[in-house]
Amino acid sequence: MDEAEQVSCLIADVYDAALNQTLWPGVLKESAAFVGGVAASLFSKDAKSKTGSVAYAVGIAPHYQRTYFETYIKLDPLTAGHCLAELDKPVSTADLMSYDEFLETRFYKEWVRPQGMVDFVSAVVDKSTTGAAMFGVFRHERDGIADDETRRRMRLIAPHIRRAVLIGRVMELKTAETASFADTLDGVSAGMFLVDANGAIVHANASGHAMIAEAAVLRAPGGRLVANDASTDRTLSDVLAAAGGGDSAVGVKGIAIPLTSCAGDRYVAHVLSLTSGARRRAGTNYAAVAALFVHKAALDLLSPPQIIANTFRLTPSELRILLAIVEVGGVAETALAIGVAETTVKTHLHRVFAKTGINRQADLVKLVASYSTPLLG
Repeated sequence: MDEAEQVSCLIADVYDAALNQTLWPGVLKESAAFVGGVAASLFSKDAKSKTGSVAYAVGIAPHYQRTYFETYIKLDPLTAGHCLAELDKPVSTADLMSYDEFLETRFYKEWVRPQGMVDFVSAVVDKSTTGAAMFGVFRHERDGIADDETRRRMRLIAPHIRRAVLIGRVMELKTAETASFADTLDGVSAGMFLVDANGAIVHANASGHAMIAEAAVLRAPGGRLVANDASTDRTLSDVLAAAGGGDSAVGVKGIAIPLTSCAGDRYVAHVLSLTSGARRRAGTNYAAVAALFVHKAALDLLSPPQIIANTFRLTPSELRILLAIVEVGGVAETALAIGVAETTVKTHLHRVFAKTGINRQADLVKLVASYSTPLLG
């Protein structure tokens, strides 16, 4: 199987998992092998509470999964960088901090090294003001640290995993058996439409019918789905037309299509092809080429830490030290709390002083407080 065929099969499996959550472990195993690793996970981190949870994981022993979220998430030096990373952008350890510095952390010595791991390459699939949901692949010492080929392969699949995760959330992780596909989607709170290649509505759930009746975001003249904004409608029409050609034809164009209501409210639409993978049967049963999910968009707000990082051009490591100093106190206490050497804390702290124009820790506390950061308290 050449790479194009391999990617096509993997992406089909990814989107099948959007409708049937029991498929995720198999998809993660395939993804880890494709990217070049021994394990993979879909998980989330909250920087405010320094907590997280795993949705699905393969290749990581239950003991290490448990101890990470019980203990080591608080010592993980990569958390700040992960939560600030761009959507879909592959990020490895060396992108967030000096790899030599990483090797000196308690997190590496006590959690990473005992498993024979050397690197972790991830991509953010969703963000909040305090954290992020991520897809990541763990690299074993025999794989070596992430290289350009690793990142290239990650870029090929990360956007599709993001779309599948977002659709799964819209569906509240319900399992959609093809025999009761429409019945399952009818229970989804978001507007849902099954459409043909011309945008004609084959089936809509109750929320979808309500949207059409209101005509604030979408209309259906002659039974064809139309977005109120002409430019968006062209994009939507193009994506729905492409859906007949399967996942590869849709590509990444159907991820989070922005919609605007007549009142200016923001909505987002996700298009899922029904002509690939296990979804083909459902599409055939309903003479549909795609399922369209439409829901109100969350406010796209930068978190206070991200604003601080952007304002003063802080690296993820510098931001982490800044927030830790403010929360914990002195250099020695911070080094102990986050599991790094005091010299490392001092190095980054000096850089923070230089970039912010501040030379006292007390003033750093005032600076961070002025942004009302939710990471404290």
